[in-house]
Amino acid sequence: MSKKLHTKVAAFKDVAVAKAKGIYPYFRPIESGQDTEVIIGGKRVLMFGSNSYLGLTNHPVIKEASKRAIEKYGTGCAGSRFLNGTLDIHEELEEKLAAYTGKQAAVLFSTGYQANLGALSCLTGRNDYLILDESNHASIIDGCRLSFSKVIKYAHNDMNDLWKKLSQLPEDGIKLIATDGVFSMEGDIAKLPLLNQIATEFDASVLVDDAHGLGVIGHMGAGTASHFGLTDTTDLIMGTFSKSLASLGGFIASDMETINYLRHRARSLIFSASMTPAAAASTLAALEIIQSEPEHIQRLWENTRYAKELLLANGFDLGASESPILPVYIRNNEHTFLITTILQEEGVFVNPVVSPAVPPQDSLIRLSMMATHTFAQIEEAVDKLARAYRKVNHMPLTESV
Repeated sequence: MSKKLHTKVAAFKDVAVAKAKGIYPYFRPIESGQDTEVIIGGKRVLMFGSNSYLGLTNHPVIKEASKRAIEKYGTGCAGSRFLNGTLDIHEELEEKLAAYTGKQAAVLFSTGYQANLGALSCLTGRNDYLILDESNHASIIDGCRLSFSKVIKYAHNDMNDLWKKLSQLPEDGIKLIATDGVFSMEGDIAKLPLLNQIATEFDASVLVDDAHGLGVIGHMGAGTASHFGLTDTTDLIMGTFSKSLASLGGFIASDMETINYLRHRARSLIFSASMTPAAAASTLAALEIIQSEPEHIQRLWENTRYAKELLLANGFDLGASESPILPVYIRNNEHTFLITTILQEEGVFVNPVVSPAVPPQDSLIRLSMMATHTFAQIEEAVDKLARAYRKVNHMPLTESV
């Protein structure tokens, strides 16, 4: 390794500092399945940091579907969808996703990250415009970086700022607005009715990242566009399988012409190995369960309402959250790490979100509800969080993490 590169990587001391303080919260190895309780270091830990909103990752029907796919197709496809990596179950899943989201067609990607990367990097060009909510997921930002288009950000969920930014652009050139449907940190929902109205006014297209919306909101969990009754005017719907759909992968759904274009232009599709047979089969099984057993979504929202009620009763600031993502704002990086560490020791797994992911004054602990949580588990987690918060608030600050 060159001296300059080694100097750069060796200068990265953030992890060492956090570990020295005993508050490093990342890469915690889990020794069991992803469920409401997991095993870490041989101990039972309540899981409140999972994106498995419907709790389907251990569903016996889904696991059996995955096993059958391995028996039939093997463990991998040994190539990209573009060449030798397309299976009949890939096409079956695409057809069912298109029907589920109310679009003409869909195309699969190996991950949700690659779905955004592939679509946003190829749909617009040098003389076009990508307009983004400033709180969008990193995969949207990275896809735009690869597009050669002019990238413009508007204030989070601020439709006045979106209108202002669009009004300043020339009439020529493609304009594509990309937004999260359910925002992954704040837990609020995009103001899609007004956003789509503004898009129509300025002849712009709309892409909604529904990674955290599928299986959560909309008819049978069909996502944000369905939630608002705006499927027809939402041009592209992106989704992932690693959350409610209990698997791994992603997709874009849209009209037939757009999907055909993505199939032949999206580099993250053409030059990446396709979804494994097991992942495709488990997604198909999860999709069937979501549509045939609505009680999973019902329980998710019962748990969300109960947890929110308890958190607010304890005086926590949850911001504008209106989803099973419950951000508990701590508003201090070090306190956020300390509370996370205390909760881990007390048997509760949560996710800290600190700068640079968010501004230091917006640092938070992200709780995610699952349909399979019990009220008793929620009560235990909130009680321990409240006690940890009170304990940390009496500690002196150094704010050097």
